[in-house]
Parts: sequence; C-alpha cells; structure tokens
Amino acid sequence: MAITTRAEDYSARYNDLVQQAELAENSSVRGCMVIRPYWYAIWENIHDVLDQMFKNTWHQNAYFPLFIPKSFLCKEADHVEHFAKECAIVTHYRLKNSEDWNGVVVDPEAKLEEELIVRPTSETIIWDSYKKWISSYRDLPLLLNQWANVVRWEMRTRIFLRSAEFLWQEWHTAHATAEEANEEAKKMIDVYRDFSESFLATSPVVWRKPAHDRFAWALETYTIEPMMQDFKSLQAGTSHFLWQNFWKAFDVQFTNEQNELEYVRWSSRWVSTRLMWNLIMAHSDDQGLVLPPALSPIHLVIVPIFKTEEDLEDIKSFLKPLTDKLDQTYITFSSKYAQIRKKLNWKFDDDTQKTPWWKFHEREMKWVPLRITIWKRDIEAGKIEVFTRATWEKVQMNIEEFSENIEKMLQNIQSLLLKKNKSFREEHTYYVDSYEEFKEKIEQGFVFAHWDGTAETAEKIQNETKATIRCIPNEWFIKQNDKWADMITWKESIWRVLFAKSY
Repeated sequence: MAITTRAEDYSARYNDLVQQAELAENSSVRGCMVIRPYWYAIWENIHDVLDQMFKNTWHQNAYFPLFIPKSFLCKEADHVEHFAKECAIVTHYRLKNSEDWNGVVVDPEAKLEEELIVRPTSETIIWDSYKKWISSYRDLPLLLNQWANVVRWEMRTRIFLRSAEFLWQEWHTAHATAEEANEEAKKMIDVYRDFSESFLATSPVVWRKPAHDRFAWALETYTIEPMMQDFKSLQAGTSHFLWQNFWKAFDVQFTNEQNELEYVRWSSRWVSTRLMWNLIMAHSDDQGLVLPPALSPIHLVIVPIFKTEEDLEDIKSFLKPLTDKLDQTYITFSSKYAQIRKKLNWKFDDDTQKTPWWKFHEREMKWVPLRITIWKRDIEAGKIEVFTRATWEKVQMNIEEFSENIEKMLQNIQSLLLKKNKSFREEHTYYVDSYEEFKEKIEQGFVFAHWDGTAETAEKIQNETKATIRCIPNEWFIKQNDKWADMITWKESIWRVLFAKSY
C-alpha cells in the first residue's frame, strides 16, 4: 500500500507510516498506545544511549512508586493546578461479583483511606524520600534519574506525540545552592542537545523559555527545539531550575558548612517517547522511515536471489567469509557525552514465502540503512550489490571491501542525516523586522524576530498567527549591535527570539 506523500497530506503520511511500518497502534484503552516490537527496539536504543550519558555525568538510576498520595500533590498550589485536569485517581482496591449482571463492581467496603494519583510526574513522591535522605551538605548534590511510565489524561491524543500513558525518563537533582541547581539545568540541556545532534541526527535551536512559558514552578526552563519537515518546532526535551516554594512545601532542609539550616535547591528534566515522533517527522521520506543508524534496530539485510536450494547454498558458501566477519563486527558512534559501541545487527533474508521485491519494499519502508543483493551469477564475478537507503545508490563491491568499510558507511549515513536536517532548518529560518513579513515567513519555517518581553504581545501573536515563542536562543542574548524594537508594539527589544508553529 502506498504512503501518502508529504506534499499531499503531512498528517495522513504520519498515520500511514505508523500503521504500515508496524510501529504502534491505538490500544483498546482510550488514549493509550501499543508500541510494536520493531519500534520498541528503537526506544531501547534511545534508552541505552541516554542512560550512558546520564551515568557519564554522575547520575544514578532509581525507581519510585507509580502511586502518589493525593495529599502529596496538593502540598504546592501551582503543582496541583498544573496537573489537576490530567490526573487519573485510584479510589478503591478491590472488586466483587455483581448479583445483578454478569460482571464485577467496585466493592464499597474497599475504599482507600486516601485516594492515590497515578503518577503524572514524580516530584512529590521523590521529594518525600529526599527529605529522609538529605540532612547535611555532605549529602549533596543528589543526582537521580528514573526510567518510568506516566499517566496524563489528555483530551486529544496522538500516537507518540501525546497519549494518556507514555514512557520517559525524569531527573530530579538536589543541590546546596541556587547557582549549582541552575548550572545543573544548563549542563543537562546540553546533554539533550548532544543526544539530539549525535544520535537523533537533528539539529535543534537551544536555550531558555520566556518567563510566561516556563514550567509551572520554574525560575528557568531550558529547551531543545528541532525543526520537523512540516516546518513546525517540536519541544523535544526540557530542563528546569525550580523555585523555592516547592522545596519549602516538602520542607527539605540541610545543615550547611556553617552549621545553619537551609532549604535544598532543585532541578529537573525529562524526555519521553515523544522522541519517536521526532524521528519520524524529522527524517522520513515519501518511501518510508528514515532513521539514524545509531538508533536503527537493523543495520544490514542480505537478500539472496535464487531459484533452487543448490543456488542458495552456493550463495551462502560464497558469503561465509563475510557473514563470519559480520558476526564479529561492532559499530562505534561517539559524542561529547557518550561513546556507544554496538554489535552490528544484520539479517539474512532467504524467506521463500516473499518475493525479493516485496523484501526490498519492506526494508525500504521500515528503514534498513544498507542492503546486499546477490544473484548466483555474482559469485563468478566475486561481487555483491550494495544499496544505501539514505541515498538510493547501488554499487558493486567485493566482500572484503564491504566488510572493511561497513562501519564507515554507517557513520557517514549518520552524518549525512544530521547535515540534511541542519541544512533544512537553516534554509527555512528567517530574520524579520516587520509584522507583515513575520506573518508571511511563519508559514515557511522558523522566524527570529524582536520581542518586547511581554506576555501580552506574545499572546497577541499566537492568537493571530498560531506561532509561539519557542525559546530565547543563547547565541542571541543581548546583542547590542542588533538592538531594535518589537515588530508590533515598537517598544525597545534587546534580543531576537525564536517563533515557530508547534504541535
């Protein structure tokens, strides 16, 4: 079945890819998704890379309960207000048989003394433990990460972008000073940037959110904002330096070096299965998925074309020196915060129930970076045909040449995808000084424009154009030679901010 092209309907194309490439499907539970094995393998690869990055920056993993006492959520007013409309609540712990109909009902005698919130985020339950663990400056910093699922009862759901239940990691770190907490938040958004560029192969705009769009109780929120192929921005990861009300609500104090009591400072951050949306929307083409090899479930497929079992055995015998070496091959992908050495994952597809051309289409749809095709006649020539999915190029190579260069070929594909994404963002990024030009260019990509710093002006622009301030990029902070005025109010502006449409 053909995929809807990007030009025809970008949204329909996404749905086609999710279905036809067997990535995920809607569950019978409203708003929830089933992640299928091929795509879950990608999430496992994301997990492995990020987990190494976290440990290389001295973070440890822990796990905290799925259920949170309702009283915990209510300790801080902004916190409960932020999540109240999305909370799923457990009120009873037992069912009983119904005499009136064939089924079960809630046992009224099994009502919980205190209702439990199904985890929408873990700050409250984590800080309940931190209060027990932190008493002195010697206990700080405390740098913990959790891999978990969360539940947020979203009204409008879409696979990977927004669902009632999703997977994520969440850091919650405790510090002795506000400066340390803020530095942690800034350092870890750089980890996310590094992961985005080196492994997701997307080139985001990075830095801080404006005050009116920070996380509910954040003093600073830092974000990474890559551009998708429909010119929209995706908030792919955030890192927060949190304000003191929350620490005080949980009364987490420590004795400092002067033997005085102080409140602990806090930072937090997270990424989720929304990254899967990022991969699909940033790279894929009209033929199917396009994935960075660093995260690909399969790196290579070998498709023999044969008529008889004897032909197949001859092909296997010819390829044995190559396949033996493939079993011992590892691929290395490096970045600032991680070096991942992965065993080459390859398949020999001699399934006689499917034609070679069906196999080609399936692997092109699901994205396998490299494909070897070999006929019986190729044995005499001593050559194999190597197809590169990223460039659609076919070349003839001998098996020694291929085995020696496969790591470099995969690393080159990784670099090519990042280069393409970065070039796409740069080609569709505009700098404007008038509102008329802004309204034209915002339909075509990212727009840097001057802003007077008020939430009212940002709201007016959003209402009229559906564009929001995605971030105030650090490279644009207070450039005096660019001092100008807001494009609407003509009030003084000392920076350009990134505007874009988003999901």
